[in-house]
Amino acid sequence: MMGQGNSVVVYDTTLRDGMQGIQVSYTLDDKIKIAHALDEMQIDYIEGGFPLSNEKEAAFFRQARKENFRHARIVAFGSTRRAGISAADDPMVRALLEAETPTVIVVGKTWKAHVEKVLKTDEEENLRMVYDTVQFLKSHDREVFFDLEHFFDGFKDDSEYALKVLQAGTEAGADCMILCDTNGGTLPQEVASIYASLPQKSLAPLGGHFHNDCGVAIANSLTAVDNGAIQIQGTVNGWGERCGNANLCTFIPNIVLKTDYHANCAEHLQRLTHLSRFVAEKANIIPDRRLPYVGDAAFSHKAGQHADVVNKAAYLMEHIDGKLVGNERHIVLSELAGKSTILEKLREYGDFTKQSPVVDELTRLLKQKENEGFEYEAAEASFDILIRRALKIYRPLVTLRNYHLESYKTADMPSKTVGRIFLETGDRDLMGAGVCVGPVDTLDHALRDALEPLHPWLKKVTLSDYRVRVLNPESGAAARVRVFVTYTDHDDTWDTVGVHENIVEASWQALMDAIEFYYNTVILSDETVIEADASPEGTTEEVLAR
Repeated sequence: MMGQGNSVVVYDTTLRDGMQGIQVSYTLDDKIKIAHALDEMQIDYIEGGFPLSNEKEAAFFRQARKENFRHARIVAFGSTRRAGISAADDPMVRALLEAETPTVIVVGKTWKAHVEKVLKTDEEENLRMVYDTVQFLKSHDREVFFDLEHFFDGFKDDSEYALKVLQAGTEAGADCMILCDTNGGTLPQEVASIYASLPQKSLAPLGGHFHNDCGVAIANSLTAVDNGAIQIQGTVNGWGERCGNANLCTFIPNIVLKTDYHANCAEHLQRLTHLSRFVAEKANIIPDRRLPYVGDAAFSHKAGQHADVVNKAAYLMEHIDGKLVGNERHIVLSELAGKSTILEKLREYGDFTKQSPVVDELTRLLKQKENEGFEYEAAEASFDILIRRALKIYRPLVTLRNYHLESYKTADMPSKTVGRIFLETGDRDLMGAGVCVGPVDTLDHALRDALEPLHPWLKKVTLSDYRVRVLNPESGAAARVRVFVTYTDHDDTWDTVGVHENIVEASWQALMDAIEFYYNTVILSDETVIEADASPEGTTEEVLAR
């Protein structure tokens, strides 16, 4: 499957190198599902892990043999044989065969200091270790990739020896040799110079694997391709040890959309944003909003003037159409917003102009609310509720009568909070209760206890993040707090905000907005089209007060 001509092979190591990043962990089921998501994206190679590292890794390869991957090849990762024994007798090398993957990858030393201080052997034995391991695996009909660990550091230390390692891998029959910037300390100009200095015509095809410790892993990957690399390794979202790896969610669209190179995943580029968020969800990590191409902020516009330009000619403010990578444009709401921003938000509800009364009202209300401490830039679901109320298409799920929370603690047990909530919905009175560690979790559980019998859809909607900021700390205990919550139905996420001197009340506002947003936008599937001259009877504040 190696690339030909102007093609670049994409090799994913999310399930091995990516898992070396802090806070990244997957279950066996997670790894299988991620592998299928990568296969659906038509990623060429998926590195599953090191079969001997633990039982979960070994189980992955057993399960992978039963799965149907239509495009990707699963790869088992290992290292060259140990010094002083044959490849056939080395358990790590045998484990690569026992994984029964069509492709294997072995890592070997290039830097003489590692040969001496880590492997504790001599330079000639290291060359034999490389040759023997690659040749042995090739003799068993495997496609073999050779990762040259610390290649760039080794080359800068002793270029002659680094070239000998490359020649050993070539002579043993390696299908591709990947030059690794394992410490992540190499800059693009060095990458270009080193690739250009190699006798590539007499070597096996070359690839590149770059860590991001200098923040240039993507630049290095693109430079490597321009200088002869036909395979690039990286991870989804750029995760990995220390500062991570080249982010495939950035590299792939750069190659596909910005260069003349071809990648097999090009025809499935619209899956990219979903892939990024799916992998993050499986790791229980909140997606980075500022990631290029796939982040929430990638096609977001905050200032009113920018939003106005986007409405007139989007290409003047966006380097690509976000739909190409499965993302979408966001017109961010803030005190900088003008009428163009409000118009963009109202677009899905009908045809409005800057002269529409509701536009004036919402623009004024947005600035007033943000002056009070609300921030809708990171809580667009709450602003959607304001719009629906202003347009009189908002349908409340419930009306609060009261809630009661009580915290208690004994000498022998940690603090707990008991809560009860009383609601009205239609002609029914509802009561719910909960016992949790803190008041916010208790409110959430009590609300669900009351509503889930009538609205079972709430079971798929969960609180995934909760954030608090004190707005005026100089006021001490009386300071106002801003609470953001993120909810998810495991396909989409949405954010809401609440502000109050009482953190519980601020949390209640955000919790209810989150549930009401889902109820109004998904459950009710409101398709009402508002006429261009529609406006609420009275001001928006009066509508909200009703």
